[in-house]
Amino acid sequence: MAQAIPSYALYGEGEARPPGGFAHIETIAERSALHDWEIGVHRHDHFVQVLLVEEGHAAVMLDGVERGLEGPGRVIVPAGAVHGFRFRLGTRGFVLTLSTDFSTRANGPVDPLLAALARGGVAELMADTARRAFWLAREMLGLQQEWQEQDPLFMALAEALIRCVAVEATPDGGARADRRLERFRQLVELHYRQHRDLDFYAGALGMTRRTLSRMTVAGLGASPMEVIHRRMALEAHRLLRFTNATATQVAAELGFDDPSYFSRFYQRMTGRRPSADKVIAA
Repeated sequence: MAQAIPSYALYGEGEARPPGGFAHIETIAERSALHDWEIGVHRHDHFVQVLLVEEGHAAVMLDGVERGLEGPGRVIVPAGAVHGFRFRLGTRGFVLTLSTDFSTRANGPVDPLLAALARGGVAELMADTARRAFWLAREMLGLQQEWQEQDPLFMALAEALIRCVAVEATPDGGARADRRLERFRQLVELHYRQHRDLDFYAGALGMTRRTLSRMTVAGLGASPMEVIHRRMALEAHRLLRFTNATATQVAAELGFDDPSYFSRFYQRMTGRRPSADKVIAA
């Protein structure tokens, strides 16, 4: 699919690597100061990026939505998400880049590490969390001066950093339901292009369709199929806005056999025809 927006390949993307993931860290200034403190809109197909703002301000563009972030704060950018940053002059912090197979470090399918890498988002950091996160980032930067591929200590610190900044307060009474919701989100991420039916998702989660529906309505405010369709519409929006793909090509990419059905689906989900977003992109 021809790209209208850069899809950056970083650190030998596409090369064979040992299992367990790849990680690299640098300061915000190291790259952005070379480009007037602005990193244009782009995407990484095989990397997750974590932006840590220690002091200063970042205007974050993530999948077409702009948000301001004052330090201390973090942004987790999932693989494939369209993003860009504009920093206030002198902003301090770090950019951590992880290969998507870093997720193999998770301890099973309900590990919060998986949800953090797949969902992403922007968040402020509490003082204690920020103190730990930036200590870890500095330790990693120091170790990287003596870099050896797959260094166990470096990779362990990268995992600790992700777990640190991804912590979310979850009421104990809802912990089990939250784990099942996260597992459902992960299944959607893996299979939304395949147009699986609800029996597939319910079976994979070991529950009935009715239980799955109650869980997603209570936890996400939407039916399971609505969650799946929103994810499909988000990817369609990315492809229409940020690549040269035609609506027919996007339909095929997302598993729609009939482009006209895809057009109706997209209009129902977004209120716009696919051609409208192509005009905006142009």
